Amino acid sequence: MRDEKKRACPVCGTPTARPGRGRPPVYCSRSCQARAYRRRRQPLPAPGSPPAPRPTDVRARQRRRIAEAVWRIAAEQGLDAASMRRIAAEARVSLRVVQYHFDSKHALMVDALRLLHEENERLAQGRIPYDMTEPGALLRAVLDEFLPLDEQRAFALRVFTAYYARSLTDPVLAEVFLAAEQPLERLVSDIIGVGEAAGRTAPGIDRAHEADLLVAGAVGLGLDVLHGRRSLADVRTVLDYHLGRIFPDAIRTPRPLPAATPLNSAPAAQPSPRPNTGPSTN
Repeated sequence: MRDEKKRACPVCGTPTARPGRGRPPVYCSRSCQARAYRRRRQPLPAPGSPPAPRPTDVRARQRRRIAEAVWRIAAEQGLDAASMRRIAAEARVSLRVVQYHFDSKHALMVDALRLLHEENERLAQGRIPYDMTEPGALLRAVLDEFLPLDEQRAFALRVFTAYYARSLTDPVLAEVFLAAEQPLERLVSDIIGVGEAAGRTAPGIDRAHEADLLVAGAVGLGLDVLHGRRSLADVRTVLDYHLGRIFPDAIRTPRPLPAATPLNSAPAAQPSPRPNTGPSTN
């Protein structure tokens, strides 16, 4: 009598299908069989050597590397130039590696955008040192995240601009790119509300309308800086004017422009027109 116990692939754990006759398969696919073969060929690590990276870590790093290639192409040439072969060449991997990690070009575009949002939020949180005890200073720091203050943020702003153009005709990208609940406007409105509760804002302001104006204005001004139509000093003067209108008693001190930082392979992301990104509201 045959053993009816279900077998599982020793590589991925997927149950293997029992054929009508003959020996049952050991692996669920040729891909898992090839992985097992490569593992057998690898030499045993020397005593005391650091542990090899887990497959999940390697996979995450490869996906990040491919996503960064998409960012670079989008920033320099636009998303229309991001073919699968061009992405593979930019990431310095084979086309088969790109296809292994992403089922299609569209899936790659969407995942690369999600990774950029995550990177943007992480870096923005690290750059904003203020808390709600100083709402005016906090709001100023939040608005700085919309400006290309260095090469990294200028790079990321170009990437988001390329995605914004594509999202106008791609509903899936639009769903990732544009949040219906407008978290950035809500964050700015909440900060103004804290100042209003503390008696630090001008009387009679509508914080929701002020938030809409500040977010849209900061985004547009940042794009003007990127195009060379305005200087960072001019843009900050405009933003400080509006902040002073909301927080009339705030101390206005000149803000030195930061030194440009070199562009690396992990660009800091930059908020674009009402994207689902930016500082967390938590």
